[in-house]
Amino acid sequence: MTSPKQAEQMLVASKTGRDTDPVAVYLAGLNPNSRRTMLAALDTIAQLGLGDETATAWNVPWSQLRFQHTQAVRSALANKYAHTTANRMLSALRGVLKAAWKLGLMTAEDYQKAASVASIQGETLPSGRALSSGELVGLLNTCETAPLDIRDAAIFSVLYGCGLRRSELVALNKADYKMEEDELVVRGKGNKHRAVPLGHAAPAIQDWLSVRGDEEGPLFWGLGNRNRGERLTDQAVYNMLRKRAKLAGVKNLSPHDFRRTFVGDLLDAGADMATVQKMAGHASPTTTSRYDRRGQKTRHQAASLLHIPYKKRTVSEE
Repeated sequence: MTSPKQAEQMLVASKTGRDTDPVAVYLAGLNPNSRRTMLAALDTIAQLGLGDETATAWNVPWSQLRFQHTQAVRSALANKYAHTTANRMLSALRGVLKAAWKLGLMTAEDYQKAASVASIQGETLPSGRALSSGELVGLLNTCETAPLDIRDAAIFSVLYGCGLRRSELVALNKADYKMEEDELVVRGKGNKHRAVPLGHAAPAIQDWLSVRGDEEGPLFWGLGNRNRGERLTDQAVYNMLRKRAKLAGVKNLSPHDFRRTFVGDLLDAGADMATVQKMAGHASPTTTSRYDRRGQKTRHQAASLLHIPYKKRTVSEE
């Protein structure tokens, strides 16, 4: 029996008119946000492989790729992109090759060899920055008592207090708020669900619901004339944050910085790595550890132990 998810995947593929195209079949198995990301990755690979900046994923005979081709793609990506970006693109490449094999367009041997390119090694610091407590207070202070202010204050409280990704925030429904358990049920990457305690974010949610009402639907929706009652988009949250940050005098702030601050502050407060990993919805503790600021603080403390007998100098005029 076909599951609802399988039916949706077949519908997406058939709507493209390419239900035997490995790109269409691969993308049909992803959620909408991942589809956009991975299609862009495949477009980039197509442009690198064909040497044509106008090429797209639909122009490439993916089933004809062999190990020497995918190894060349890996080398080109490693030279041009950070390892995390390059590995995401390689994941898209492996995905479309797997679809080609399952469609009978490649032999198992050709698929296994072509898809066996190794991931690119490297280590980077997480992007963005942590918010100070003063900056968080400043952002909340821009939210007064109008309905829009109450909604935005609740969004800030959930982004920081629950460490949600922006896509997770806008995907929340009213039914995902479990008042008795004091939790939000969050749908994360890979359609994995996790229950996140609200903690001190609960009063902000309750204030917003007193304005929003008990109607089912998106937990956070628009309040303007054109989007009233409609689910907020990722871009709408980003635009709201930029506006509030400007009012508060907070610079260089992104929605993901709340998540970075959430993880770092919990670890600083003594929460164990495994618990924080589960709360953040990280697939691996390695990802969580990248947000751990404690080692960085220890290094700074160690550096301050070294005395350098340098005396401040005034530059003389020649």
